Amino acid sequence: MESGFGVQRRAGGGSPAVGASQRRRKMPPRAADYKLQVIIIGSRGVGKTSLMERFTDDTFCEACKSTVGVDFKIKTVELRGKKIRLQIWDTAGQERFNSITSAYYRGAKGIVLVYDITKQETFDDLPKWMKMIDKYASEDAELLLVGNKLDCESDRAISRQQAERFASRISGMRFCEASAKDNFNVDEIFLKLVDDILSKMPLEVPSKDLSNSLLSLQPEPEIPPELPPPRMRCC
Repeated sequence: MESGFGVQRRAGGGSPAVGASQRRRKMPPRAADYKLQVIIIGSRGVGKTSLMERFTDDTFCEACKSTVGVDFKIKTVELRGKKIRLQIWDTAGQERFNSITSAYYRGAKGIVLVYDITKQETFDDLPKWMKMIDKYASEDAELLLVGNKLDCESDRAISRQQAERFASRISGMRFCEASAKDNFNVDEIFLKLVDDILSKMPLEVPSKDLSNSLLSLQPEPEIPPELPPPRMRCC
């Protein structure tokens, strides 16, 4: 005699339908092993926002509006079997926002200082930005100098050698040229930072220490001045 409470099965037999639903349930995403904060600074119009958006979203806008105060993006990457959550802060280049943006220097473990290779004034402003770093940033914050807009090589105003000389005067500063528009060296800049971090960290770090992770960079070797400046891959 058949029961009115028999378990309904899928055609052809198999496990109960409710079991199939449970098996399809997704596991929650794995938490990040490391969390790092980086800020991008530099004069107005050098392409700070473009570099950030190219790396985080793989997008480029020809007519980006100037950043008001600060903006940020989150990017999660995996290297060396570790999951790293990057919080990248894009700061306004106008002087009137300095009082706002200065607060973001203090918590940054890495600072990307950007200039436009086609605009001499953005390179001349670098000492001013270094004063901001000296005043507000932690002493253990690592520095990366980036000459952006390499796609405008024909309009170059600052040679690679000039930028290398500037970087060589700052202890531990690394230097690289890039193009957010052509997506040249952008991923390499940020991923090299992450790889350098992991190479200097223990395999297992307590969660309470994640916010204290350090960026550790070494300067690139200088290129002999008699050679033409090549379009080099970063790091």
